[in-house]
Amino acid sequence: MEIEQQLINPMQQGLLALMILIIMFGMGAALTPQDFRHALQRPRGMLIGFLSQFGLMPLIAFGLAHLLQLSPAKAIALILIGCLPGGSTSNMFAYFARGSLALSISMTAASTMLALIMMPLLLDLYASGFAEQLDAQLREAGSDTHFVIPYGNIVASLLLVIVPVIGGMVLRRYSPGWAKTAEDTAGFMAIIVILFLLVSALLLRTEYFLATPWEIYVAAVCIGLVGFLFGYGTATAFRLPPRFKRAISLETGIQNGPIALAIIMLSFAEPIQSEMLWVAILYSAFIVITSSFVTLYYRRIGQLDWDLHHNTRIHQRLFGANYQTRYPRRVIGDVDTR
Repeated sequence: MEIEQQLINPMQQGLLALMILIIMFGMGAALTPQDFRHALQRPRGMLIGFLSQFGLMPLIAFGLAHLLQLSPAKAIALILIGCLPGGSTSNMFAYFARGSLALSISMTAASTMLALIMMPLLLDLYASGFAEQLDAQLREAGSDTHFVIPYGNIVASLLLVIVPVIGGMVLRRYSPGWAKTAEDTAGFMAIIVILFLLVSALLLRTEYFLATPWEIYVAAVCIGLVGFLFGYGTATAFRLPPRFKRAISLETGIQNGPIALAIIMLSFAEPIQSEMLWVAILYSAFIVITSSFVTLYYRRIGQLDWDLHHNTRIHQRLFGANYQTRYPRRVIGDVDTR
């Protein structure tokens, strides 16, 4: 699909940028310095989460781009999504899925900061070949410009979106009540952003939906689903408790869509910008749907081990941290109660 007109106009871009800043501010309002300390206290879970987030997801995106034979611009957009840190949406889904919320929040906090280093490295590793293809296409079309991945702009974009995150953390430190309001607003605003972009495209750019080949839809859906599967499998291979598996699975598959939109708008020019934005918009829309189904499944299968885990914690508060709760085998079966 060749983009012949701009997906969103400058006024819509300004409104979208404002909404993204609100989302990132709300994300920061949900974090505290203690979350980073928790990350250091869970080195095993955090390491596995790091491998899933920055090891598996970029590789999955790279593999899908080649398998589906995406155009260079869309392949770069998909790889960019694969290289993103986790977002606050994954924390919400981890909570409802009876996963470890503390681990999910720690992974989000750590991956957001590590993205400043990891994203440029991963993009250079996985997307440089597609960038060369795109540059060759531009030269063949008679363009005087050369395309290169703007690593400096991407880092600057990440720094810009991290600033409101830090502002939200400061608000949380001095005004927890207002921070809770900002956090709730961010969750609502994330849905509004997705609806805003989809409705804008539906009303003003209907041809985007009609001209989008099936490969793009498959890529937008499968990158999250495969991320869930491989994140859960990696945590299982390292024999982590079930609630950690669910948290790592969701944290792996759910990438920070607002950051993708911000990076694309700030770092790339038309007509490539609109092509990349469309991939990010479709991913952001489909990940909410797929995450909801995965969360409902995790919530159902995780009820027993979650209840046993909470019972064990209560017993340890009552009888000491070293107290080991023993359940009859007929009650717990093969459930891991750690």
